[in-house]
Amino acid sequence: MKKILIAGTNSGVGKTTISLGIMQALTKRNLKVQPYKVGPDYIDPSYHTFITKRNSRNLDSYMLDDEKIKYIVKNASKDADISVIEGVMGLYDGYGIDLDDCTSSYTSKMLKAPVILVINAKAMATSAAAMVLGYKMLDKNVNIAGVIANNVKSESHYNILKEAIETYTGVEVLGYFPPNKEFSLESRHLGLIPSVEMDSLKAKFDNLAEEIEKYINIDRIIEIAESEEIESSFDLNEFIDKNKVEDKTIAVAYDKAFNFYYRENLELFEKLGMKIKYFSPIKDKKLPSCDYVYIGGGFPEIFAKELHDNKEIREEIFKAYEKNIPIYAECGGLMYLGEKLQDKENNIYDMVGVFQGCSKMTSSLKRFGYCLGEAKVDTILAKKNQIIKGHEFHHSIFESNEECAYHMRKVKDNKVIDEWEGGYSKKNTLATYLHTHFYNNLDCIANFIKRGCE
Repeated sequence: MKKILIAGTNSGVGKTTISLGIMQALTKRNLKVQPYKVGPDYIDPSYHTFITKRNSRNLDSYMLDDEKIKYIVKNASKDADISVIEGVMGLYDGYGIDLDDCTSSYTSKMLKAPVILVINAKAMATSAAAMVLGYKMLDKNVNIAGVIANNVKSESHYNILKEAIETYTGVEVLGYFPPNKEFSLESRHLGLIPSVEMDSLKAKFDNLAEEIEKYINIDRIIEIAESEEIESSFDLNEFIDKNKVEDKTIAVAYDKAFNFYYRENLELFEKLGMKIKYFSPIKDKKLPSCDYVYIGGGFPEIFAKELHDNKEIREEIFKAYEKNIPIYAECGGLMYLGEKLQDKENNIYDMVGVFQGCSKMTSSLKRFGYCLGEAKVDTILAKKNQIIKGHEFHHSIFESNEECAYHMRKVKDNKVIDEWEGGYSKKNTLATYLHTHFYNNLDCIANFIKRGCE
């Protein structure tokens, strides 16, 4: 099986641009490229999917154990020519200082994926070798099979870097990439702007691939990618057989305002026998006929006026709540199900109104990182005292007098470093800032399915 993991020495080194360029270059060679992203990111995978025309998968070792990650990769890659995994942050950056705790390096070892290390070589010569050597030696079980030097202005500069790195580290240098603002991607407060919002992406990525081919040895990357097959002991079949339903439909919000979903979450519903009907809270006036509703994260604050103006769909969702149709909402979905939303300019807009209160945008991240949610009461996902793993990542607060349904805590090195109350539950509706991958606690999905069959 062919697979590589593209990692950076640190965030901002250019690994996303280079990863996208390599994916596009491989795709233009008529190869079936299966993309992945280490960690909980939603936005980078949207670009992967746009380029490869295959759904990118998140590989998150906080929410998922090794066997589940290997299961995802084995199944998603089975008909692919090559798998390209984009790392997260720096190669060894994770949850704390443990090298094997949610790091790209650990993912590479678990999947036996050769690593291509992206370095920022601006204003560097032989010192680049010291940096690469440090990354190579920190964990000798990580297979750093190649280096790409970013921000290199000339071939003569590159030749010095290449000779130094290969001489002192023994790691092959596969090419370089010059500074080029043309390929920078637009961003906003949560990261890159999702691909569903951007125009003219195809031309941008086609041009990027052409540049990548000029400077980086794609043929050699394909050769390096040859690695061991992946096996997994995890199997969904028993869960599917036990919880399968018939003639059930789930309405999923999907548009510019709501598009943060783990692909496996949606596919799990399909495997359980549900029909997915996508709808737009911005454009559609009617909620599809359904037995369940799922509203993911996104940027409702950016499209608050459009959501406010579409009173018809808001009323439809509220009626679904009153009818006890199970509704699950994450992050942006929580903001949407509240009464009001206040944007950064202090404009206030009407939302669905299931939960009393107002979402207010903040000047900085309110919550960021992995956390645990322990249910204080029975909800449509977790029963009382059940725990769901996930992450929060938001620039808003939900001010409400509603009773919270979850006790949230952040744990590092077996110590609770932060705790708070969060999530709201009414009737058959649950809304929370917590993003979760359904595979981490399948019992919760079984609970959700049962609520729609009562």
